[in-house]
Amino acid sequence: MFALVESGSITQMPKGNKGIKIGDNQYPAAIYTLWSEAERNAIGIYTVEIDNTNKKDEEWYINTNQSYAFGSGKVTATYGTATARAIADVSEVWTQADIDEGRAPDGTSANDPMNDSDGNQIITRGLKTIKKRIIDNQCAGLLAPSDWMVIRATETGATLDSGWKTWRASVRTKCNSMQTQIDNASDIDALAALFTYTETDGVTSRPLGEFPVKE
Repeated sequence: MFALVESGSITQMPKGNKGIKIGDNQYPAAIYTLWSEAERNAIGIYTVEIDNTNKKDEEWYINTNQSYAFGSGKVTATYGTATARAIADVSEVWTQADIDEGRAPDGTSANDPMNDSDGNQIITRGLKTIKKRIIDNQCAGLLAPSDWMVIRATETGATLDSGWKTWRASVRTKCNSMQTQIDNASDIDALAALFTYTETDGVTSRPLGEFPVKE
């Protein structure tokens, strides 16, 4: 990414895939690949330097758009302060702004529930609910291949292998434990930390742990 700086201000953000006219001069696209940075700077073209200091993992945060500035002989793209994604469910309600701008149904008051077409209040799921659903699905996926054993034992009275019975119970126990850890996370960083892998003495692990493996 490049920027054209004129009189100390950024006036264009050329992509570098076609020529550019600066004043009375037309320059070919080759200036972006064949010219040195110093040569481009001499005509006001600068390679944009990306500053990711404030950028955060978008699984957990909403980053701002980049802002561009020229100073100290370079153009820098920076991010503002990221906003943490909601970890709790939010029951949606109509705001006064919704009412004033005509988005709410007639007769609606501020803080009235925002309902779907079936009359149920709209709930935006937070990351805790989303992550717990993922854990539920993983648990179900692990248990599904051996569900037939349980069905056979229930329907025919056949004995369920003790090893399988113990393992299935341990999977459900671990599922519940993981979900409790998620529920107990105090904020977005604590929640993210549960899923973050680190390596210690050659062993990679995460605080949330893993489901038991059937041996």
